[in-house]
Amino acid sequence: MKLKRSLLAVAIAAAGLLPFTASAAQKADLMITDATLLTMDEAKTTYEKGTVVVKGNKIIAVGDESLAKEYQATTVLDVDGDIVMPGLINSHTHVSMTVFRSLADDVPDRLHRYIFPLEKKLVSRDMVRIGANLGNVEMVKGGVTTYADMYYFEDEVAKTVDQIGMRAVLGETVIKFPVADAANAEEGIKYALNFIEEYKDHPRITPAFAPHAPYTNTTEILQKIAKLSLELDVPVMIHLAESHREEEKIAKRADGMSPVEYMDSIGALNKNLVGAHMILVDDKDIELVKKSDMGVAHNMSANIKSAKGVSPALKMYDEDVRIGLGTDGPMSGNTLSTIDEFNQVAKVHKLVNQDRAAMPPIKVIDMATMGAAKALHMEDKIGSLETGKLADIIVIDTKAPNMVPVYNPYSALVYSANSGNVRHTIVDGNIIMKDRNVLTVNEDKIRQEALEFTKVVRETVIESGEVVQ
Repeated sequence: MKLKRSLLAVAIAAAGLLPFTASAAQKADLMITDATLLTMDEAKTTYEKGTVVVKGNKIIAVGDESLAKEYQATTVLDVDGDIVMPGLINSHTHVSMTVFRSLADDVPDRLHRYIFPLEKKLVSRDMVRIGANLGNVEMVKGGVTTYADMYYFEDEVAKTVDQIGMRAVLGETVIKFPVADAANAEEGIKYALNFIEEYKDHPRITPAFAPHAPYTNTTEILQKIAKLSLELDVPVMIHLAESHREEEKIAKRADGMSPVEYMDSIGALNKNLVGAHMILVDDKDIELVKKSDMGVAHNMSANIKSAKGVSPALKMYDEDVRIGLGTDGPMSGNTLSTIDEFNQVAKVHKLVNQDRAAMPPIKVIDMATMGAAKALHMEDKIGSLETGKLADIIVIDTKAPNMVPVYNPYSALVYSANSGNVRHTIVDGNIIMKDRNVLTVNEDKIRQEALEFTKVVRETVIESGEVVQ
């Protein structure tokens, strides 16, 4: 009798009549269930009870609650209705400058009167490492999984990124005057080339050139970098169309051209370029930007804090320019998580356009995810939660008092959320923060080391008063 029952069970199973069992489920490493899921794919698909399945460092399935029955994962995160979305991408910053945060916030012409002299005195490998460690922790806790950086000793920044487990595009600064890691622009290029060679095959770090700005480099240097970037297929990050000083110097150099026109005229406006700020641009400039297929980093809080103006970012977005959100450095925007930019981006663009409907929340979130991925030419890998993409995912707490209730998740993210609402951060399939605890580095040790360095800053700057010129 038992034999007959066994044979009958085998026959039914073979006919596909038995319910789907755990043993038949496909194997996965990580599964996120019961999510308010914002995929940020082209159709902006959302799921009220969504599921994301990860194997290795890739997303292998995205869908509704029924998907959870098809997979058996080693780790399951039941997020109880919290928002699950792509990791945020900070398209422009100077992470190591965290150790200078809150210095000279309201000094006029601060870059030349304060920041350059400060850096001349204090930038070192140790300072870069300490500041980058602190900034990385801040970004992970704020939901940033990828960032684009411009600074000195970027090989030190790379080590910190590797350790914490983030993704980054790291640009070695090239500038015409002597700095901590190069006596001149040519030496800066050599440093950058060595850095590019060292990290060109890293799975999470993309090395890059970072000429500071058009007016702080010669035409020849900018052309050389553009040529090398195309040959080596690496990004170039630059401050562009940011200030009236830059406008005036370039107009004098290039027969009245705008900075964007000038970069185009010398062959430096191309698909590898990422221009930060882009405040002082007109329709002609935007056409050149779009034609070149370059990326743009929009840094709202830093721009308005410096009173330099508001970039026509909404117009660029609506005209399909590759544009994403950035924070600028922690001396400029003061915070490094783009979630803290959302509110200002939405509201200031409404104000300057005198239109309450301008820059709706979905556009802001798009610029923080797929828009920034496009700006960095990484949209095939990151920026949305889709099958085959890298598993960079964040979970936003919807139970926090400032987030209750959530009728529209996009509105809640833009107008209600802050960086402290990020619960979990996942990069390359690895959970690097869980329930606000960073798992890959010692946050307390990093904070303490940064506090120790502030003693040096205080002695050099605040007590001596030497830096402001």
